[in-house]
Amino acid sequence: MSSHVVDHQRQPTNSISSLSDKLTKPWITTSVFIFVFFFIIILLGASLSWMDMFSIGGSRIKVTPIFTRNTNATIPKKKISTPVNFTLQCSLDQNIATQMCPASNPEKSQPSKDDPETCPDYFRWIYKDLEAWRETGITRETLERASDKAHFRLIIKGGRVYVQQYKKSFQTRDVFTIWGIVQLLRMYPGQVPDLELLFMCDDLPEIWRRDYRPRPGVNVTWPPPPLFHYCGHSGAFDIVFPDWSFWGWPEINIREWNKMLEAISEGIKKVKWEEREPYAYWKGNARVGKRRDLMNCHDPMVHLYRQDWWKEGRIGYRTSNLEDQCTHRYKIYVEGRAWSVSEKYILACDSMTLLVKPFYFDFFTRSLVPMKHYWPIRPREKCSDIVFAVHWGNNNTKKAKAIGRNGSGYIRKNLKMKYVYDYMLHLLQSYGKLMKMNVEVPQGAKEVCPETMACPINGGRMRQSMDDSLVMSPSVKAACEMPPPFEEDELKRFLEKKESIEKEVEKWTNDYWEEQKKILKH
Repeated sequence: MSSHVVDHQRQPTNSISSLSDKLTKPWITTSVFIFVFFFIIILLGASLSWMDMFSIGGSRIKVTPIFTRNTNATIPKKKISTPVNFTLQCSLDQNIATQMCPASNPEKSQPSKDDPETCPDYFRWIYKDLEAWRETGITRETLERASDKAHFRLIIKGGRVYVQQYKKSFQTRDVFTIWGIVQLLRMYPGQVPDLELLFMCDDLPEIWRRDYRPRPGVNVTWPPPPLFHYCGHSGAFDIVFPDWSFWGWPEINIREWNKMLEAISEGIKKVKWEEREPYAYWKGNARVGKRRDLMNCHDPMVHLYRQDWWKEGRIGYRTSNLEDQCTHRYKIYVEGRAWSVSEKYILACDSMTLLVKPFYFDFFTRSLVPMKHYWPIRPREKCSDIVFAVHWGNNNTKKAKAIGRNGSGYIRKNLKMKYVYDYMLHLLQSYGKLMKMNVEVPQGAKEVCPETMACPINGGRMRQSMDDSLVMSPSVKAACEMPPPFEEDELKRFLEKKESIEKEVEKWTNDYWEEQKKILKH
């Protein structure tokens, strides 16, 4: 068998040898030609050092010149800065018990401070929100007095985040709030100080000013305990912080803020403002707060829709996309049990926002101005005020359109996701400076990072929200610079101006309805 193999191998070898003999002379001739051709090209490259490219058969071949005009010249090396990329380091085992945080923290970033910008005006409210602790600072005893009200304690130490959970919040409010803070440390590594904070995830504020006013026979402990929360009230000390929905609200199919704002921006292009329905529109959970009264407004100029989230979930949220709800000239904002996350989506819609005067505020809304960014509506006169606003807008379309554009412009300009992180950064830096205590990681607290939070989740809207909002690299631009705090007279004038505008609109409304009564009598 071996001789057969040898013979079988020899036959092709002989054939190749024969073919090689036939091609020997042409190959030699071609080789000489190619050698001469390339030799000429090299000489040309030496004499014309600027000519470093030529084409053969349509392909570009790079030729490096052997000689240059100055053989002693040194070519400076261009420094290439490679952006840091924070990819998730998920283990193969998706068991949360085995998923670990990376051993090392991202190095402190040095973002560019070229062309520094001043933060939006609403950042000035940070000074007011922390005013109660300016003189005393925050001691361990002060902080602990809020522990029974908090859903979780969050500790930042050495650039790492630890959480001690006290109770579960509604849906995933706590999860995405913690997720947002973890992203902040990726956005601005090394810039968030060591601190401890207590966070409450319910609707209503908890630390009321009335409980800390001196009263006869009552021993009042000052200062109040600091408690972070999503909304504030003029009668509360809660420290206002961006709500969880900026990183997604998967339970009702709301994506993270960048994607939602992009979707709404595309949605408003579908119908020109002048061609939108000339009515007021509202859709939401009608079973809470001031919304119950709103549903009693039975006027053809007001279109109200109850949102059944359970039913919506069963049909895949086909009729609740926020970007599809920018089809009316006027959109109503009304609080639920407290403030509502819907405010930013309504303002972004380009419609004139009919804002039922809120009792509560979130971090960006206190600098909104009536008749510039929205039309004010009285809580006890909701229906009549809304109907007049629609009549006024349809008779003053340019002004109504401008108010709508100003409102959406405020959101697009001042509520970019970078500004959300900048607000968080400045707030936590200012809060950290007030701490007069050693930052400790308590027993039972667990370290959290993107890996421990996202890696164990296999698909679904929750993981998608995390993937979409994951900060992939440090900011190349420094955080905006804090504007100065309000002077007392300045803040007083601002609040008085808002009140004066509201009273003027109230007069227009009352005059309109008085005129309607006279018409009906005749």
